[in-house]
Amino acid sequence: MARILIVEDESRIASFLEKGLKAQGYSTFVVDSGRMAASVARDGNFDLMILDLGLPDIDGLEALQDIRRHGERLPVIILTARPDATVAGFNTGADDYVTKPFRLDELVARIRARLRTRSEDAAGLTVGQISLDVRTRRATVDGQEMELTAREFAMLETFMRHPDQVLSREQLLSHVWGYDFDPGSNVVEVYVRALRKKLGDQVVDTVRGMGYRMPQG
Repeated sequence: MARILIVEDESRIASFLEKGLKAQGYSTFVVDSGRMAASVARDGNFDLMILDLGLPDIDGLEALQDIRRHGERLPVIILTARPDATVAGFNTGADDYVTKPFRLDELVARIRARLRTRSEDAAGLTVGQISLDVRTRRATVDGQEMELTAREFAMLETFMRHPDQVLSREQLLSHVWGYDFDPGSNVVEVYVRALRKKLGDQVVDTVRGMGYRMPQG
């Protein structure tokens, strides 16, 4: 399930987007300020961001600039009532735009296109001696294919999409099991142990009090 960050301060529009995208099968999270967007986007927990430019604290372009400066490359679709702002949006790092007022079906089509492009770009993942083919669902270590369960594969994919980044238990739960999973469960620890048993103890480091990290190499 793709996770979409909605950055919109008008509650009516935010609610419309949240309900409409959930009905299309997406998981959504809404924030209403540019500073909050910049902070939340940098945790690597989302697949795409819908960004309104007219925000109450800092301009959406300023928030986007901050996000890109920190190296976060998630696709961003800007919402704007100012057609003249689109060039500035692209120059700042936006991937697409929709002009207000907009139709939900057009926005959903653009979301699907951006997610499809991102998926194709990241179909093959390699970190150190581990390679992952997302299309065929195959994992290899030093060229030797490893048998993984669906959840083990999903967790390994999450780590490999965020090498050297510390991921909290909550982030791993939301990526692999969805936002509604019991946060008090020890299932993350169970699956980290399973990956270490199959791929080696060095595949995932424990960062005490923070979460887990997959070393780059």
